[in-house]
Amino acid sequence: MAKGKSYDEDFKKMIVELYNNKKPASEIVREYGISNSVLYKWIKEYSPIKTEDGTVTNNKEIQKLKKELSKIREENEILKKAIAIFTQK
Repeated sequence: MAKGKSYDEDFKKMIVELYNNKKPASEIVREYGISNSVLYKWIKEYSPIKTEDGTVTNNKEIQKLKKELSKIREENEILKKAIAIFTQK
């Protein structure tokens, strides 16, 4: 199976911005040579989300932060176990 073209994050964000500024999806797809499924995947990942405190983020950033949080929680559990082991001696 052939691997598709890869695009940098700035390009993806620019495409999503065009879509969010009301440029028709069909026009974006035709003009930039991307598929509908790729366009809607990027829209899902990069469309802005306003949080309760007024900051703006996107799904891609949320996923990155969730992954980082999971890693930190795992490291925290390891450190708790190490402290328990070393304080027993």
